[in-house]
Amino acid sequence: MDIEFVRSRFIKHFDGQTGNIYEAPGRINLIGEHTDYNGGFVFPGAIDKGIMCEIRPNGTDTVMAYAIDLKDRVEFKINDPEGPRTSWARYIYGIIQEMKKRGVDVKGFNIAFAGDVPLGAGMSSSAAMESCFAFALNDLFGENKVSKWDMALAGQATEHNYCGVNCGIMDQFASIFGKKGKLMRLDCRSREFEYYPFEPKGYKLVLLDSVVKHELASSAYNDRRKSCENVVEALKNKYADRNIETLRDANWDMLESVKAEVSEEDMKRATYVLGEKDRVLAVCAALIAGDYETVGKKMYETHEGLSKDYEVSCEEIDFLVDIARKNGVTGSRIMGGGFGGCTINLVKEELYDKFISDATTEYNAKFGKQTKVYNVVISDGAHKVC
Repeated sequence: MDIEFVRSRFIKHFDGQTGNIYEAPGRINLIGEHTDYNGGFVFPGAIDKGIMCEIRPNGTDTVMAYAIDLKDRVEFKINDPEGPRTSWARYIYGIIQEMKKRGVDVKGFNIAFAGDVPLGAGMSSSAAMESCFAFALNDLFGENKVSKWDMALAGQATEHNYCGVNCGIMDQFASIFGKKGKLMRLDCRSREFEYYPFEPKGYKLVLLDSVVKHELASSAYNDRRKSCENVVEALKNKYADRNIETLRDANWDMLESVKAEVSEEDMKRATYVLGEKDRVLAVCAALIAGDYETVGKKMYETHEGLSKDYEVSCEEIDFLVDIARKNGVTGSRIMGGGFGGCTINLVKEELYDKFISDATTEYNAKFGKQTKVYNVVISDGAHKVC
């Protein structure tokens, strides 16, 4: 992000004075999809693309906010029970309310912000906004500084209570807790997490955006979640003496034992989830050993499971993964909820140029669309810049 650009816009649109500058990143998820609501693990990392804001208390009870990229300005009172209607300003308003609930005595301020997280590419620009604003308010107004977890939860609550999105915690967690050169294995049940090294020398991490999002995504998500719940219910009936809450608590023998009691479709969904649990643990060991070939192998296995068993891929995404495989890319898979979006690819530097050339050319020839290319580097979480 360009600090001087953000500062110049802040000075122009307010009183000519400067404030403090903060930034927070978007995120990728290396492996662990559709595992959050099954009590499993995710494996996110913060990236070198995010949201940057300049903010300064203004001595009033009013927030004056300027969205640099949109060239739009909104003002609202801190204690307005309704808040602004403008969608981007709801994130600022929501964070204010949630940080106040956590004991931060927020006063009026001026703020200008901009971002370079690609919208709609599954890198969580909204979580980057929430994390950036939460970190800034905590630093400026938090006499008793709230914890990083409080900031992440404030971001999640902002989505739930003010923006109408019932999201999990992974995106905000990654944006707040990220560390340069580290991925994080987050236990979605306990919120315990560990850092794992991710500095793949001789490799690049690149996302290819299919620029498609199929409409059945939301209903299909609910269907798959219900499939998992159906299998859990069968397991609970068969293993009443065990504390089975989610598929996280099942093993392969247990799953096989209820095969006749669930539908073939539900069985396929559960097979993917148990396989993903094993793959995440295998990636942990591989990262510690610096074995990126195994990491890549597990990425391909995850895509196969998401495409064939969980059935959340699509023709465009499968096409991009096939091109990756043909080009000798170490690992490739769909990233995110499915039915479009991006593939995440771990590719050796010497193969990179040909892979990108082939992927963009062949994808355009097949679908008449130009895939977007995003190189990402694992970076630090929310912090004060100056």
